[in-house]
Amino acid sequence: MRIVVATDSFKGTLRASEACWIIADAIARRLPDVELVVRPLADGGEGTAEAMMAAGDGRWVPRAVMGPLPDMRVEAGFAWFDADRTAVVEMASASGLELLSPGQMNPLWTTTCGTGQLIRYAAEYGAAEILLAVGGSATVDGGVGAARALGWQFLDSDGQPVPLGGGGLSRITRILPPEGLHLPPVRVLCDVENPLCGPQGAARVYAPQKGADAAMVEQLEHGLEHLAGLVATQTGAQIADLAGGGAAGGLAAGAVAFMNGTIVSGIETVLAHSGLAEDLPSCDWIITGEGSFDGQSLQGKVVSGVARMARRFGVRVAVIAGQVRVLRSVYRAAGITAALACKTDDMTIDYAIGHAGDCLRAAADRFATQWLDGPPAG
Repeated sequence: MRIVVATDSFKGTLRASEACWIIADAIARRLPDVELVVRPLADGGEGTAEAMMAAGDGRWVPRAVMGPLPDMRVEAGFAWFDADRTAVVEMASASGLELLSPGQMNPLWTTTCGTGQLIRYAAEYGAAEILLAVGGSATVDGGVGAARALGWQFLDSDGQPVPLGGGGLSRITRILPPEGLHLPPVRVLCDVENPLCGPQGAARVYAPQKGADAAMVEQLEHGLEHLAGLVATQTGAQIADLAGGGAAGGLAAGAVAFMNGTIVSGIETVLAHSGLAEDLPSCDWIITGEGSFDGQSLQGKVVSGVARMARRFGVRVAVIAGQVRVLRSVYRAAGITAALACKTDDMTIDYAIGHAGDCLRAAADRFATQWLDGPPAG
């Protein structure tokens, strides 16, 4: 029997590579004759660079850049692949929410400037293509900070640069492009459909997760609408209603406007680089998973991408997740044979999170016992 283990991270507890190896080790202990292949995955958010380096011959290029707040300096970088001169810039490494303490979270002040610095460094390094992974942001600045790092100017009515952060957006009156900016194609890896503005936009849906209260949400929404209007009149780009443009507080829309970027499916891009298409024809099962297997998991996340690819090759799919919140009839209709939760009914959430590795190991052992070592369950 041959099994591929290809999970996402269990957000806040286990990196994708850790989760994959825990599952693989548990199965190997139970069934030592099983051949196991480990392929950590991501959907374009946190962990994308690590997952792609694990799948291919990539290396990390470290760079110190501005953090989510203008007075912060962080050690970040990008993944580099010599074969095709592709750079993977993971914005969370420079402008991510996890870089801040709760008291520092304020999207009126946080900026994507450090992410723009990474993009510039990757271009100077000789990238033929830049993949921009936009999950996990601390920002709602429409990508203005990143654009400023690339030489764009955003000026107020006095001709002065507006402050960094979402709070400065409504003060912009002129947008000036840089001279001599040469960027390779930029593909924005995205797993959401949210536009930049409106009820489902970057401010109203995501800003509260980044420290915004109700008044701040309205200020940010006004700023993004103002930015989109200026971009339309001064550059010709239409970004207000762009599907996926609201990702990372509007960085996705900003990449389209200021970097000539293209928004693409994060999971499909990662899968194309993962080697899974070569693994699946000869395997019996693929095990995937994430922290919470819920309705969103079947809409552009790792689980949905794996299930689609496995269906092409007739391979059975199992999901092992922290919690399972999808009805069996629903996940079976999506091509998933089995779904097991790490958190059992007698556990508290805090216990499951605090013992994530042990709980995952136990769930993988249950899967091996119920589905691999004997007649199939259910």
